[in-house]
Amino acid sequence: MSAQPDLLYSEEEDALRAAVRDLLADHCDAPGVIARIESDAPHNLALWKALTDGMGLAGLLVPEALDGQGATHREAAVVLEELGRAVAPVPYLTSAVVATEALLACGTDDLLTELASGTSIGALAVALNVAPGAAYKVVQHENGLLHGQLTGIADAAVADVLLVPADDGGLYAVDATAATVTPQVSLDLTRPLATVTLDGAPGRLLGDAEPAVRRALRAGAGLLASEQLGLADWTLTETVRYLKDRKQFNRPVGGFQSLKHRLAQLWLEVANLRAAARNAADALSTGQDADVAVTVAQAYAAPVAVHAAEEALQLHGGIGMTWEHPVHLYLKRAKADSIAYGTAGAHREALAGLVDLQAP
Repeated sequence: MSAQPDLLYSEEEDALRAAVRDLLADHCDAPGVIARIESDAPHNLALWKALTDGMGLAGLLVPEALDGQGATHREAAVVLEELGRAVAPVPYLTSAVVATEALLACGTDDLLTELASGTSIGALAVALNVAPGAAYKVVQHENGLLHGQLTGIADAAVADVLLVPADDGGLYAVDATAATVTPQVSLDLTRPLATVTLDGAPGRLLGDAEPAVRRALRAGAGLLASEQLGLADWTLTETVRYLKDRKQFNRPVGGFQSLKHRLAQLWLEVANLRAAARNAADALSTGQDADVAVTVAQAYAAPVAVHAAEEALQLHGGIGMTWEHPVHLYLKRAKADSIAYGTAGAHREALAGLVDLQAP
């Protein structure tokens, strides 16, 4: 029998959370994020440098022998919870998790060392909406050069190296300067998408694409649930705080019974999401029933995160509809995350096959 998963946070994880939250409080306030997404450079590279150089967080999943931290997905999940709470515009999920997992599958030590140190940012050139195990678009490999166009690539605009699957079954490392990266219109401006065009770009063969992409997308989907948890937790906490302060008829709005019911329901959903997200992170770290844990987490996470953000927008009233209030950032991130690495429906369908519970 497999051991029961430990869903509680360890002292080390609590300390990591406190350190990341303090850093984000200093470098990632809501007005700064809003101002940044209005510019041509939405990514906060100064914050990324602080996370990587100052705290070494880009290398959590990389072995110590390769200058990483040798930690597990549990620690990476804690970081993503805090990044979700701040809607931080940094390529942590795409580089420190997804691209890193793909390189771990290929055993590419030099690139792993670069990503772990933060000197390079990696991006897996697979569309953000592709679920683990689903088909993905590839480029043409001919005479050692790559040709083709890939769309919906998250954080490609700041990537130094692109991990590109090709039609010969290989995964290739491509210097981002050899590709044409064109921004796409993105709902979530804190995680912008781009089209990557390769016109005879040289690529370095890393290994087989199929297992590397599958592993990377599974880790991305599983740890995305922790980001969605952080997002949902922030919106619930801020909504409760606002309803305690806002008054109508000389009493706090939060005292009205109908609003109490809505908040209580939302609290239950967020508590359940925490359990699902923690279980996915623990399963990824141990390798036990990881496929099931990830699909369960993603089948549940997206609807809860979207619901929490929608409730926050509505219950903040008129102020919630303004651009200056950050709640719109959370709603857009929640909606974009709801299709990232597969929709909730796609994960429910995958779960049915994993547990042999087919529809009639």
